[in-house]
Amino acid sequence: MLLGDGSPTRHLQLLTNHETKIKLITMQIDPLFNKEGPREINQLKEPLIRRQVWIRNQNKNLAWAESWWNSEQVSQNLKAKEEPIWKNLTQDRSELFREVDSISIVNSNWLEEEFCVKGPFWSRNYRFFRNKKPLTIIREVFNPLLETWLGPSGIQSFSNLYSSSS
Repeated sequence: MLLGDGSPTRHLQLLTNHETKIKLITMQIDPLFNKEGPREINQLKEPLIRRQVWIRNQNKNLAWAESWWNSEQVSQNLKAKEEPIWKNLTQDRSELFREVDSISIVNSNWLEEEFCVKGPFWSRNYRFFRNKKPLTIIREVFNPLLETWLGPSGIQSFSNLYSSSS
C-alpha cells in the first residue's frame, strides 16, 4: 500500500469489497505551503491550492490525504471535487506517472481521534506527473485498521523513528 503506484482509494475499494469515497474537508489557497508541505512542493507554480480529504469506507476514516495543486491546474484536473483524485485524473485516459518521494511514521492526536485508534501511523508523500511535469503533490496517512485486510504492518518495529506532529 505504501509503495504501490496505484490509487489507494481504488485499492481500498478492492480490498474491502465496499465502495470507497472521499469526504472533502477543505480546498483553498494555501499561504503556508512552504512551512507545512513536503519539500517537493516547490516544483509547483504558485498560487497553490491545498485540498484535504478523508478517504472513507463503511463510515470509517481509512486514510487522511492532502494534495497541493497549482490554482490553474486544479480546475482543469479536479472537475469533480467530491470524487477521488484517481477518478478525476483517469477520466480522459491520459498518461500519468506517480513517484513515491518518502515514507514516514507520524503520531498525531487529532488523527488518533478521527481514526479511533492510537498511533503512530504510516504516511507517504508522492507526486503525479503529466507530460514529465509535476501535476500535484500528495500526502496520505493510513489508519492501522487497514491491517484487517493487509495483515500486520510492523509499525511498532519502527516506533522509535517516528516524528511527532499535530
